[in-house]
Amino acid sequence: MSIAKTYNPKEAEEKWYSYWMENGFFRSVPDEREPYTIVMPPPNVTGVLHMGHMLNNTIQDVLIRRARMQGKNACWVPGTDHASIATEAKVVAMLKEKGIDKKSLTRDEFLKHAWEWKEKYGGIILKQLEKLGASCDWERTKFTMDPDLSEAVIDTFIKLYKEGYIYRGVRMVNWDPQGKTALSDEEVIRKEVNQKLYYVRYKIKDSDKYIIIATTRPETIMADTAICINPNDERYTYLKGKTVIVPLVNREIPVIEDEYVEMEFGTGCLKVTPAHDLNDYELGIKHNLPVIDILNDDGTLNENAQILVGEDRFIARKKVAKLLEEAGQIEKIEDYKSHVGFSERTDAVIEPKLSMQWFCKMEELAKPALKYVEDGTIKFIPEKFFASYKHWMENVKDWCISRQLWWGHRIPAWYNDKNEWVVAKTEEEARKEFEAQGKSVSGIRQDEDVLDTWFSSGLWPMSVFDGVRNPDNEDFKYYYPTNDLVTAPEILFFWVARMIIMGHDYTKKPPFRNVYLTGIVRDKLGRKMSKSLGNSPDPIELMEQYGTDGVRVGMLLSSPAGNDLMFDVSYCEQGRNFANKIWNAFRLVKGWEVKEASATTTQKTAAVWFQNRFNQAVAEIDEHFANYRLSDALMATYKLIWDDFCSWYLELVKPAYQTPIESETLETVKNFFQKVLTLVHPFMPFITEELWHDELFGTRDAKDCIIVAPYPKAEGFDEQIIKEFSTVQQIISEVRNIRNSKGISPKVALPLAINNTDIDFAKYQESIIKLANISELTFVGEKVAGAISFLAGKTECFVKLASDNIDVEAERERINKELEYLKGFLTSVEKKLSNEKFVQNAKPEIVQNERNKKADAEAKIKILEESLANLG
Repeated sequence: MSIAKTYNPKEAEEKWYSYWMENGFFRSVPDEREPYTIVMPPPNVTGVLHMGHMLNNTIQDVLIRRARMQGKNACWVPGTDHASIATEAKVVAMLKEKGIDKKSLTRDEFLKHAWEWKEKYGGIILKQLEKLGASCDWERTKFTMDPDLSEAVIDTFIKLYKEGYIYRGVRMVNWDPQGKTALSDEEVIRKEVNQKLYYVRYKIKDSDKYIIIATTRPETIMADTAICINPNDERYTYLKGKTVIVPLVNREIPVIEDEYVEMEFGTGCLKVTPAHDLNDYELGIKHNLPVIDILNDDGTLNENAQILVGEDRFIARKKVAKLLEEAGQIEKIEDYKSHVGFSERTDAVIEPKLSMQWFCKMEELAKPALKYVEDGTIKFIPEKFFASYKHWMENVKDWCISRQLWWGHRIPAWYNDKNEWVVAKTEEEARKEFEAQGKSVSGIRQDEDVLDTWFSSGLWPMSVFDGVRNPDNEDFKYYYPTNDLVTAPEILFFWVARMIIMGHDYTKKPPFRNVYLTGIVRDKLGRKMSKSLGNSPDPIELMEQYGTDGVRVGMLLSSPAGNDLMFDVSYCEQGRNFANKIWNAFRLVKGWEVKEASATTTQKTAAVWFQNRFNQAVAEIDEHFANYRLSDALMATYKLIWDDFCSWYLELVKPAYQTPIESETLETVKNFFQKVLTLVHPFMPFITEELWHDELFGTRDAKDCIIVAPYPKAEGFDEQIIKEFSTVQQIISEVRNIRNSKGISPKVALPLAINNTDIDFAKYQESIIKLANISELTFVGEKVAGAISFLAGKTECFVKLASDNIDVEAERERINKELEYLKGFLTSVEKKLSNEKFVQNAKPEIVQNERNKKADAEAKIKILEESLANLG
């Protein structure tokens, strides 16, 4: 095929993605090969592609494509999460737009709307991932509410209940008044907010005196059931045994004593509201206090409040404060900053609330999940996240697993008309269980609540292979445990820990071997990208503008594991430029005429060097991948192709203008080109597949695609050859720099003399003459008078310019400036080496490095001083 002048990403992307799909390149079934398995962190079914998804799934695709090319049976399982809270909120909003109130619907009617919404919008993000080039086995696509996955969830609940881990009880929970559901601690985001601290007067019974209590929540005063003082606080000794009157509602409450009260905070007196504060609840249990719940599920005041019934809690706060002021019961009001919990899903302020919920005991379940990471069975990349994981696992609390929603996995608990309950999979099994216990079977109904979404996604690496229901099936035995999990640190506890817990509980094995934790994608100002800030580009538009390969490179160029990525569209531009560089290099090679001939000495020398440099780069890249330094692996690939292959190798071997290239050399170039294409394919799948099929490489079979071409293997390389050629590169670059600094045309050939004792430059002679445009290359054993000199490694070189090509004064000024810099540099190095503490305590290689710097600077100073003398 003829190759276009410019690369058309859109055309290539649509063509090759369809081709890969049609030919089953993403499909994986168990066979005799080594499996390599990744399960995709299932994005919410409500979601559309954002920059975090882009980063996460690009990393996964790079890993899966490389494994596939390495001959492993690569299986990447995609899917979506039903996201109970987020999806129900979307459906409720959609119904509201149609004039339908959720309260007017039965559960089944609501779920019918929810499933319709899911079918219409639920697959959007997966289609967008196809645009990214994600090479998932789409035939394995799963949804957390698929029938088989749902059954696995219910079976797990029953299993954990029978094992004694799941229980039902009234506990203080995090309540989301907007979502009207309980949340786990991990679903609460703590934010610092500006508040008011109200100093309220409570009258002491049978006295004209009052005490002052500081509170940020005057709207809960009506729920107070005690005032607490520290028994060691001498200021309040007189209060012991007294009762006080609750303002506005005039109810008597006792004064209790407990060392929990901080004497320094506020006034040292604490109002105790067991129904609306976790710590107060614990105090209430300890001191046997009554509980008065004054809030409805939606955050409005109920009848127990006695006043302002039906008012929203925040409106009530202002109104209560005003009523207290009018009653003369406010001492003062201060500005105050404190941390408040917000719902991760709805961003509503959380209410601590006593509620009958289902809980999972976590202490015992967490222990083996911690051990897996402690003993290295599961590795976190980077390791810095282990500390927070360990802290969480050692201080884990029981997990509230019930949610007051309709969308999700309904809890398999059943109640009779006496409100007695059993846990069973079906109503029929529940009936048998009630009968077995000699209890009533009339009025059987199922629990209204659903399970926390993370309960189902905790089973994900097992349930996608049907490992919960059918642990002996071939897929599960072959693909589990999976290899790498790529996810975000913020769900280390939500999801990662729970998958490890569930995986061990079922299989006594970890669900994966490595957890690669990505950073947060931020803008240039360091702000997290979000729709609300309007600082997040549309990933689809980015791919339209810069090509998918360009965006993939842009995302990965500066995204080391665990560190945040300061994203700038200029990275995508750099990625697009890289694609264009590869394309233009291919056009150059494609445009060469050929003659039957052997390679020249220069071409052979260049080939020997590039083969060694290629092997060295593959070893570097393999090491980066082994340590999950994907950004470094990409940069090493980028430099190999842009610098070594395009800027040096192709320049060395290309024929003179309008002359043909030797056939032997062209075959070598084609071989190298295919090798670098396979190396970069995991990062840039589309342009590499497009070029792979060009007729330049011969006729290919339909299945002979780069996606399954062998990935280069690390082979030996000669460091001496690479080191020698590095010196040659320095010489060529220095001669070019001299031309630039003197304003001499690149077409003007210059004489070069080399004084060297440790390199045989004979084999590099033609290369230097060609790329540095040298008129005469000589080898000398002494200084060359009247010439500009420079060092390339340990090699001293001399360029003698014609008198009309050199401005003596300008050259003297340049040398003096360079001498000034080098002498300053030498002084700083000598100062460091004269510091005995540094020499004694630093690593030997660091000290040696400083000594090398000293020797190098001294040699350069000597040459410059001699050059200065030569100028006269």
